[in-house]
Amino acid sequence: MDESQLIEQLKAVSFPTLGHFLEEGFADPQLRAMVPNVKVVGRALTLKLRGADAIAVNQALAQIRPGDVLVIDTDGDHRHAPVGAVTSCAAQCAGAVAIVVDGAVTDLLELREGGLPVFARGTSLLTTKQHGRGDSLINQPIHCAGVMVKAGDWVLADDNGVLFLDTATAAEVIERALASDRAEPRLLERLRAGEPIGQVLRV
Repeated sequence: MDESQLIEQLKAVSFPTLGHFLEEGFADPQLRAMVPNVKVVGRALTLKLRGADAIAVNQALAQIRPGDVLVIDTDGDHRHAPVGAVTSCAAQCAGAVAIVVDGAVTDLLELREGGLPVFARGTSLLTTKQHGRGDSLINQPIHCAGVMVKAGDWVLADDNGVLFLDTATAAEVIERALASDRAEPRLLERLRAGEPIGQVLRV
């Protein structure tokens, strides 16, 4: 399977259906869509952010390629917001398809107006500072909301949550997940028609 085919399949599948076939890679449910009604398929550009350093965020933004998702490990800092209106705009203009922050974001109304999907634990008025510390890491393995994420991993995210997958895992389950999606409308139809649950669902 080539990458373009896998991308199309990932865009087509219902992400919660993947939860029937996988147990690993799912971010903590506290990570939520700040911009609603979105569905994201992209590749992780990772940032291990240390010391609430806004300069490090800018350096990661400068490396974004079209189709990337900026994934920020805040090193346990859930108080300082590294993403706001300008950060989101810069990412979007560089071709990013989303931003995922294991922590807080700010400028919520502006984020929603801008439309770039942003996922975070919540919002904050306290923001990062232009420290220029130099000890943050870009495109190294990080931990985001309980999941180890490597640069280039698939990021699948919608209003239900965030899932990180490597290509081999994605390719292994996608056909079964799509088949399950295709079967679901008929199951719903039978239930709504009054067919006994024991005949429709596995009991």
